[in-house]
Amino acid sequence: MEAERADAVVWRNRALTLFDRVSVPVAVCDVYGSVVLANPAMAAECGTTPGRLKGRDVLELFRPQEATQVKRIAEALRMRRRSRYQVSVRWRAPGGAERYGELTADPVSDSTDQTPALLVMLRVHGERTARPEPEPAPVTEVEGRVLALLAGGTTTDRAARELGLSKDGVTYHLRRLSARWGAANRTELVARAYALGVLAPGVWPPEARAARPGPE
Repeated sequence: MEAERADAVVWRNRALTLFDRVSVPVAVCDVYGSVVLANPAMAAECGTTPGRLKGRDVLELFRPQEATQVKRIAEALRMRRRSRYQVSVRWRAPGGAERYGELTADPVSDSTDQTPALLVMLRVHGERTARPEPEPAPVTEVEGRVLALLAGGTTTDRAARELGLSKDGVTYHLRRLSARWGAANRTELVARAYALGVLAPGVWPPEARAARPGPE
C-alpha cells in the first residue's frame, strides 16, 4: 500500500511538471467553471500569474460568443455526459489587443460516479489590434459647451442665458459649426459632434471632451 501511494505521488508530481511546462494554455476547473489550477501559459493570456487565476470564472476571463453553447454544455454536465465541449471565445490580451479562439473542455474524474472536473485548453485563432481612440475634432471651449447644451435639448434662449451670450451669439457659433462640418440641421450637427469625438459617448447630460483650439 505504501509503495502504491509513493508511486501515485511520483506520477502526480510528474504530471504537474508537465502541466506547468506545456506551451498550450491549460487549466483545471470545477464543474461550475471556477479555476482550480492553471499553467503559466494560461495565466499569460490573462496577464497574470497562475496563483491569481485560482477561483476565477473561466467564462469571465474568456467571453463566450454564443450563449447557447454554454447552455448546452451546462445541461450536458448536469446529465453527466462525458463528451468534449467547445466554446468560441474572445478576450483582451495583456497588450490591449482583442484575441479570439476556442476553449475545449474535457470532463475528467477518477470514476464515472464522481462529479467531474473540467480540463480546459485554449486555442488562439487570431487577434484584432486595438485601435487608438481618435483625437476629438478641434473646437473652442464655447463651441463645445454650445454643442453639449444643444445635445441635451436646450433651446437657443436658454443656452444663451447659461453661457452668458446673446441669442445671436449662440446662433453664430451653431452656424459656424454647421458650415465647418457640412451639417444640414441641428440634429445632424449633434450627430456629427458625437461621430467626431467632440461629445463624450454614454454620458448624460451631454458633455464636451477637453476642447482643443479650433479655427478662428
